[in-house]
Amino acid sequence: MRDITGPAPELGVPPMGQISFAMLGQALRAALADMRRAPGFAIVFASVYVAIGLAFAAVTWATGKTYWLVFAAVGFPLVGPFAAVGLYEVSRRLARGRPLDMYQIFGVIWGQSKRQLPSICAIVLFMFLFWFFLAHMIFALFLGFSTMTNVSSSFEVYTTPQGLMMLGVGSVVGAGFALLLYMITVISLPLLLDREVDFVTAMITSFQTVLANLAPMLAWGALIAVATFVALLPAFLGLFFVLPLFGHATWHLYDLAVKAGTAEAEAQAQAEARDGAVIRGVFSAR
Repeated sequence: MRDITGPAPELGVPPMGQISFAMLGQALRAALADMRRAPGFAIVFASVYVAIGLAFAAVTWATGKTYWLVFAAVGFPLVGPFAAVGLYEVSRRLARGRPLDMYQIFGVIWGQSKRQLPSICAIVLFMFLFWFFLAHMIFALFLGFSTMTNVSSSFEVYTTPQGLMMLGVGSVVGAGFALLLYMITVISLPLLLDREVDFVTAMITSFQTVLANLAPMLAWGALIAVATFVALLPAFLGLFFVLPLFGHATWHLYDLAVKAGTAEAEAQAQAEARDGAVIRGVFSAR
């Protein structure tokens, strides 16, 4: 029988090193190289994401409730990690010199259903749905009793004081959700693909890694958010470039952090070994 699952993942959380701004550029350059080497996979995984977005927009317009499109545009990036997992696997195989066999790649992704990845994806989905619930409440709070609630045919309602306040509050709340989700998934998703750990530990590791490298990781998150928002504007078509770019780049950033952590751990172990040898030499001299 053909093996489509690949070797068993290593156990435990790897050491996570310091992430620098230079690593961000290095990850982006590696991502562009992956897109050139495997353009077909980039198109396939991006197509799924774009198709979901277009379907989402079509349903929104068909129901005549166009205000949902505003909240969808803010909350839509929350589901990005779902489509990124396949890109992580492609980058991992390219980095390790393994073949880009379609059956093996999709087999590995399908194999995640028996591991911890579905649990964290369920959390992502729950947060996305909860954001929609809050968005509806925010709309009702500011515009529910307004005389200009015909947002199905006009966007003028958003220029009123109540509309502007709704957009401001909704943007702040949506940004808070996006930031929290980013902090618990930016490292945990590639970690869960790469190692055998529970999803709670993976989320804690991701959150701690972001806190330990706050400036570069916030810059990374802001870059992803801005690029994704711009990519959504031309009928989601910009995601054909942005999604593969940051999907591959996120894997490489995780991999660089692991390599840096491993190097730091080895250097510390060598320093401790030298110190131990010096201490033993002192006692031996006595």
